[in-house]
Amino acid sequence: MDIVVEQRAPATVVHITGSVDGLTADTLMATLQQQIDAGNTRLIGDLSGVSYTSSAGLRALLATVKQARTAGGDFRLAGVLPPVHKVLEMSGFTTILKLYPDVDGAVASYPA
Repeated sequence: MDIVVEQRAPATVVHITGSVDGLTADTLMATLQQQIDAGNTRLIGDLSGVSYTSSAGLRALLATVKQARTAGGDFRLAGVLPPVHKVLEMSGFTTILKLYPDVDGAVASYPA
């Protein structure tokens, strides 16, 4: 899994590539936590490069949205591919997280 963080006012975009599973979820969660700790609470997870997520990945997403919202921000997903979207839907995460077709749409969803 590769993670690239990009500042795109008014949000922070975290581009994720690869699988989010038991081996990589802790790294993802630590990266996202670092952003929240740095005050970047308007987060977007760009999942356009993620073809698989396990329950560990779901836990990382859920923990991040809770932390971001507690800090006054939010964590939104962009570019979710069909296999990952199906997992999010089956686990009820589509009612918890806001999903956008692409990063531009997710960035635009935050007030300036």
